[in-house]
Amino acid sequence: MRDLSLLPKAHLHVHLESTVRPDTLRDIGEANGIPVPAEQPVFDGFRAFGDYNGLLRSCLRRPEDFERVAREFCEDQVADGVRYAEVTFTAASHGERLGEPDMPLASVLKGLSAGTAEHGLHWRVILDHSRRRSVERARRTLDLARRYAGDGVFAIGLAGEEKYPLAPFAGICDEAAEAGLRLIHHAGEDAGPPSIREALEIGRSERIGHGIRILEDVALVAEVRERGIALEVCPSSNVTIGLVPSFEEHPLPRLVDAGLVVTLSTDVPSITGTTLTDEFLRTREAFAYDDLALAGLARASVDASYAPSELKRSIHAEIDTWLA
Repeated sequence: MRDLSLLPKAHLHVHLESTVRPDTLRDIGEANGIPVPAEQPVFDGFRAFGDYNGLLRSCLRRPEDFERVAREFCEDQVADGVRYAEVTFTAASHGERLGEPDMPLASVLKGLSAGTAEHGLHWRVILDHSRRRSVERARRTLDLARRYAGDGVFAIGLAGEEKYPLAPFAGICDEAAEAGLRLIHHAGEDAGPPSIREALEIGRSERIGHGIRILEDVALVAEVRERGIALEVCPSSNVTIGLVPSFEEHPLPRLVDAGLVVTLSTDVPSITGTTLTDEFLRTREAFAYDDLALAGLARASVDASYAPSELKRSIHAEIDTWLA
């Protein structure tokens, strides 16, 4: 079996604030006078996870905090075999919390650019917004995406608990599409197929973050398969948050068998304690996937990405070399 850390990868679903190294988090928390919990709680659902994740995000306060985690993200991704990443960042929320609307995003982009110069990672940024937060904040997210589109921001998306409807944000989604921004929403993670339909029909989503409950609706499976809409599947995250009982019980192989476009990502790696390579390793072990099947998942991520065509061809060639 080949070394999966050397498999060239694209990483499509990963939240920057949930990639912070433990030592970095302790350093930043101490510098900002925010105690960091010594142990992570056991999550019994999305709300408990959201509360804990919010505590960790609150540690980020200064420009150098945001720059550091972005720079270290690039280093860690390259060490994990990632050639291209579409990293998600909740910019408007941080800007509102700190009273500096542009600083968090500008600092992250500065850190990512430094990381590229040092380590060679290619990246683009998705700005997300929690469904349970206001439409006004979503508009600030859209405004940031428009203003920083030339600096690497290319998409916006709705995330968070799916019991909160996407419909109030329909106008924001329409404006984003008209501005040339991509739309990539979370759906079908902690809610069923209606949340996926809403993301596609009202939210104009071009990929689906998670989407693991799509199998509950045969007609929706057929539609998404026909349209070639990719699912950003994050098994370890689903298990850690308590949405799936175990990795072995994850629906990933059934999604693949249904003919859906399945990509592998980590979502919140600092919380799950995994890397993207670990996701591939666990998939190999849990579902007896051979190297050809795992390379297929890697190719699917490349194809579903918004990387430049030349970069896609380059990564495909590297995957061919890895398989040879």
